[in-house]
Amino acid sequence: MTRTLRLMSAAGALLLAATAAPAMAGTTADLLKRLHEKGILTDEEYQDLLKGQATETAQVAPTAPPVTPDASGGAALVRMTDSGVGLQMGDVTLKFSGSVNGFYVHDSGEAPNATNSVVGGVATVGGNSSAIRNGLLPAFLKVEAMTIQGGWDVGAHFGMYPGINSVSYVGGGANSGGNPRALQTAGIDFRQTYLTFGRAGFGEVKIGRDIGLFGSEAILNDITLLSSGTPSGNVAPSNTTLGRIGTGYIYTDFQPQITYTTPSFSGFTASLGIFEPLSSLTGPEESNKQPGFQAKLVYDGKLGDVATRVWLSGVSQKHNVIAGPDYTGWGWDAGAKVTFGPVTLVGTYYDASGLGTTALNLFDTDGLGNKRDSHGFYLQGLATFGKISVGGSYGESNLDYANIADALTNPTLVDKNASWVGQLRYGLNSWVTLLGEYVHTTSDAHNGNKAQSDAVAAGAILFF
Repeated sequence: MTRTLRLMSAAGALLLAATAAPAMAGTTADLLKRLHEKGILTDEEYQDLLKGQATETAQVAPTAPPVTPDASGGAALVRMTDSGVGLQMGDVTLKFSGSVNGFYVHDSGEAPNATNSVVGGVATVGGNSSAIRNGLLPAFLKVEAMTIQGGWDVGAHFGMYPGINSVSYVGGGANSGGNPRALQTAGIDFRQTYLTFGRAGFGEVKIGRDIGLFGSEAILNDITLLSSGTPSGNVAPSNTTLGRIGTGYIYTDFQPQITYTTPSFSGFTASLGIFEPLSSLTGPEESNKQPGFQAKLVYDGKLGDVATRVWLSGVSQKHNVIAGPDYTGWGWDAGAKVTFGPVTLVGTYYDASGLGTTALNLFDTDGLGNKRDSHGFYLQGLATFGKISVGGSYGESNLDYANIADALTNPTLVDKNASWVGQLRYGLNSWVTLLGEYVHTTSDAHNGNKAQSDAVAAGAILFF
């Protein structure tokens, strides 16, 4: 009885395919193959139906002109994808998506003096400057090839992030300091190279280089992601500004990883990954022997007209210092995004030890490998009325001394970086958004030194 029902179901699918597209060579055979791969047809049923279809095809005279052979052998159809720019060729989808942006940024900072020197400060010291540059996001082009093989959704993903400004390639690769001279080239940051495989009920495995888990929600929900935020290095701009990095959260970064994400259970998803260990950017030399670990838990839900996204993430990694004590750096962050009507509110908080500030493992220890603690937060609101959005946020990042000796040795070490942001957006069309922004940034040192700067940015960002 079960076999009869399965054959009837398969026959119905074949009839539908034949009725909907009688001139598509190979459509029925492809459908049979799909049903077989998904386990709907047994090997015996598949062969029986395949033989029956071959007989039927031989008896029916062709009613359409022959199809010119192509790379698909004439068995695949070419269709547009539902998003981005791309093609669906048989059971393979090739998609291109990306973004381009540019801003005029005027940054006004204080002239250097004895009272505004802050080691690790992000406020500008050095007078006024103007630049045409990228915002927090450089441009990007993402190329993806996706298909279903043996019942598994699989994909290859590549993300290239070029800037519009020339860079020096000294000390930071594609995101090194700027080099605003003729006959130079922009940096191309190949941030993403990873594969995925998954299926319904199983979840998804990711292997390669992609955005991390810890701190990822903080930056992805930050309104300055689409604009400038704190400029940083406006005299000789690099590929990106800082946005709110270092004034509310530690940058998650793009890292080599093997990460598993569960299916959604009543709105909850969890991710757990092992990561390439990172050495300190400013501490003593390390030779790390163990991977890092990151995890994230997310809840997406809706109560009436109120949509909510809540997250909690964490990171932990042991550092093996060559000439000093080993230590384990760790951190966690939590936050929520609430949308009701035209208003979206976001709040985040992080706490860490041996993780540093602004970037992962920047100023994470003193010169001997003793850990420094850090914490920070930001609060943000965005209201949208038709094509116009108005937003604002405040955030800060704080860094503590490791011990008294650290305080005596590094009196001008940053104590707090903070910024106020005001933003105005206009949706020109479905691709282009125009943005204007004002940012006030302050950097305070532990010894009382303080730097302040103000920036104005105006430009546009395009997504496709």
